[in-house]
Amino acid sequence: MAASSYVTRLRCSIGHDLLLLPAVAVLAFDERRRLLLVRQSDDGCWATVGGAVEPDESPADAAVREAAEETGLEVELVSLRGVFGGPSFRHRYPNGDECSYVAIVFEAAVVGGRARPDGDETLEIGWFDTTELPLGEVNDFTVALFEAVGLGA
Repeated sequence: MAASSYVTRLRCSIGHDLLLLPAVAVLAFDERRRLLLVRQSDDGCWATVGGAVEPDESPADAAVREAAEETGLEVELVSLRGVFGGPSFRHRYPNGDECSYVAIVFEAAVVGGRARPDGDETLEIGWFDTTELPLGEVNDFTVALFEAVGLGA
């Protein structure tokens, strides 16, 4: 995920050191109950839609914003699936930045827009049956998120 100006300013002070960040993940489903995943540009892995919550932004607003930015889709949040953190939610980016996320996970329904990757953070969009998730093509963070919400087990 591309760093916000807020995180970029923090990184100027702390370098690649561990940063604790609130983040959202969006489990968006289509009418056939297939899960929307995006192929990330930084590591080439499939992941849920999501990203960091900006200063003064509510997690719900962040979830809707991230879905629109990364996929071109408008979503309506249906439920809160959970809030997760801990060692499994640590991630080291290819540039060496290390983050520990507290992930706020929402389930959502697609209500508009046209699916397309943004070409910056996301390279591809795919819809996956939850019994056929591409587990061999996701990073450890996404595996932890799937396990936390009971997907792909």
